[in-house]
Amino acid sequence: MRKSALTVGVAALAAAALFGLAGCAKGSASASGGGTVTLWTHNAGNAAELGAIEAIVKDFNAQSKVKIEVQAFPQDSYNQSVTAAAASKKLPCILDSDGPNIPAWAWAGYLAPLTGMDSTLSKFLPSTVGKYDGKIYSYGYYDVALAMFTRKTTLDSLGLRIPTIDKPWTEAEFADVLAKLKASGKFEYAADFSTSSTGEWWPYAYSPFLQSFGGDLIDRDGYKTADGVLNGPAAISWAKWFRSLVTDGYIAGKSGTDQQADFINGKTGLIYAGSWAAAPLKAKLGSDVLFLPTVDLGNGPKIGGGSWQWAMSQTCSDPKTALAYLKFAAQDKYVAAVAKATQNIPATETASADVPGYGPGGDMQIFRQFSEKFAVLRPPTPGYTFISTTFTTAAQNILNGADPKQELDQAVKDIDNNQKQNNYYK
Repeated sequence: MRKSALTVGVAALAAAALFGLAGCAKGSASASGGGTVTLWTHNAGNAAELGAIEAIVKDFNAQSKVKIEVQAFPQDSYNQSVTAAAASKKLPCILDSDGPNIPAWAWAGYLAPLTGMDSTLSKFLPSTVGKYDGKIYSYGYYDVALAMFTRKTTLDSLGLRIPTIDKPWTEAEFADVLAKLKASGKFEYAADFSTSSTGEWWPYAYSPFLQSFGGDLIDRDGYKTADGVLNGPAAISWAKWFRSLVTDGYIAGKSGTDQQADFINGKTGLIYAGSWAAAPLKAKLGSDVLFLPTVDLGNGPKIGGGSWQWAMSQTCSDPKTALAYLKFAAQDKYVAAVAKATQNIPATETASADVPGYGPGGDMQIFRQFSEKFAVLRPPTPGYTFISTTFTTAAQNILNGADPKQELDQAVKDIDNNQKQNNYYK
């Protein structure tokens, strides 16, 4: 995401031109019931997930006169292509979106509510259903859960307690864990928080720590101001703690580019990552790898919620077919297929039984529990895209040594101005 998902610039138009604005009007359904409906996805670079989506489309097309046509985009250019297509009124009928973008796209008139799906989607994890202004606009097949990963042998050798969902590490305990990992002399860094990652990773991964301290990205009572929650005492405590991870030598200000390999190779003693890392680490380390809840910094562990979701455009020329597809594609067997392809948490409990490790008693079931108990959606306001980049800038500056109070005060000022200038997105 960039400064605003609603801004269309030259780069966006160029991206759209490059990939072709194949809107619903192109090949739309005819009165006789034939034709095609276009579906856009960001999965051009993800063969496994794209394959799972194409399999769903194939099944739908086999029983429908109107066919779904898939167009896949590289993720890096996807949002630009969507905003450019929206400006030209050439959005596809069906499209996916990163969960935090849903309120902005709904507010801007890109998306239409999904009607008649309340009963089906009531069985989905709440974090996989996109809502705005009391209406459902999207759903996703999976969510991801952030966690701490380490080795049992490492904790045992240092006499450290293995935390549980009901009794996670406290701030003081976590400080002791990091200090002992560093003092052991076995690792280049005690932990890897993936600080070299860019974009949405920063608010997704690091604002939960802020929330665990008791702060937030914006006051969720009306979504009008960030004052007091992003620059109050709790937020300042978070910023000082976050910066101390670097100054105490526990994490790198800019981590390596392959977090999992560095952990497997013994360069780091603990990593903070998503559930996507679980299966690969389990395959390499077997029963020695531990999947642990994140740290309780005062208000319980918090993790980000909401991943990629599917929606219908407001300008779709054949909403009947588009909605029929979205209802068809929400079946448990398809939830299971996409979750399996992405190695993430299935959106429904029924689908979990068909995804390795996520059934009852499975090694991966703990991530569903993390999501159910600790997930906090990024603020569901159309202003989130601005909040995201503003927080990212502030957090990066703080990690690099900037004054926490000055950075957070400026972030609050910028966010409040944006909300006010847009009439609080009413």
